[in-house]
Amino acid sequence: MSSRLKTRLAGVALGLIALAGAAAAAEVRLLNVSYDPTRELYAVIGQNFAAKWKAQTGDKVTVELSNGGSGKQARSVIDGLNADVVTLALGWDVTAIEKAGLINSGWQNKFPNHASPYTSTIAFLVRKGNPKGIKDWSDLLRPGVEVITANPKTSGGARWSFLSLWGAFAKARTHDFTTAAGQAEAKAAADAAKDFPIYNDAEARGKVSEIFNKHVPVLDAGARGSTVTFAQKQIGDVLLNWENELWLAKDEFGADKFDIVYPSTSILTEPPVAVVDKVVDQRGTRKVAEAYLSYLYTPEAQDVIGQLHYRPRDVAALNKYSAELPKIPFFTIDETYGGWAKAQATFFADGGIFDQFYKPAN
Repeated sequence: MSSRLKTRLAGVALGLIALAGAAAAAEVRLLNVSYDPTRELYAVIGQNFAAKWKAQTGDKVTVELSNGGSGKQARSVIDGLNADVVTLALGWDVTAIEKAGLINSGWQNKFPNHASPYTSTIAFLVRKGNPKGIKDWSDLLRPGVEVITANPKTSGGARWSFLSLWGAFAKARTHDFTTAAGQAEAKAAADAAKDFPIYNDAEARGKVSEIFNKHVPVLDAGARGSTVTFAQKQIGDVLLNWENELWLAKDEFGADKFDIVYPSTSILTEPPVAVVDKVVDQRGTRKVAEAYLSYLYTPEAQDVIGQLHYRPRDVAALNKYSAELPKIPFFTIDETYGGWAKAQATFFADGGIFDQFYKPAN
């Protein structure tokens, strides 16, 4: 064999090795660390994104999921769980990961709507026919009414539920977020707010304390756990939870067993998403991770979001599912509480208001 032919064959062999390496590199795995109720949502989103990515690039991507209470999930990432992206229940949990040096500052501005691709709210699930006549927040104080909710120390959804209770009893100012004028009004009010006397509202403190100490028989670690407690284990008279969890309970455990009740007002929840910068840079997955989160804002993904009873940011998708996602007056974390950092420190940090009044049964 001539030396020239040997050289050419060697070149072909090297080329085949390079191609094999490229093929292996094109198989990407992402880990999405999310909060408790999003299993179904991100399972569908992940499959749809993978199909679209393969059609566009020829590369194979697999999105793996980790679900749990939002606060516990954030702590897991801080402690070393290698999440490429986080899709958590509230901004504070992402901020905690940022403070640990894993997410770059300014993450809220890297995706639209302050990195929140959908909204939701807190409502009630009751037994069919609503035998206890529960229609609004004050009805939770009735003698004999058992309220099921998760632990606000570990569950993001439970923190939203807690703040919904407190804000409703403190008569927080509400807005119509289905209109641009309502959104602008809420933003202006939040920007102008300096003092937040709602923290010192004695009526709210007394009523929320009474509910947790006298009407809540068990605190699950996460939102999905509280759904199971109410719907499957048949404990309690009313479940406080994410809107989508109430619909899931009807779908999974029987629509003929439950009714959904919307209170007169509730909080606008905005679950955020973020790329975990330190992890994607180490793993070389930034491009796919950013594309995955950007995909959440596409019409296709927004329609899936509406199908699964989250409130899409896309107006057309929101209107399409308005029969199951009715318009109610909302108040916000920013205007009412001064943002998540202040709310977290005041209510849920060790020694905060929740710890001060909640006395778990022995």
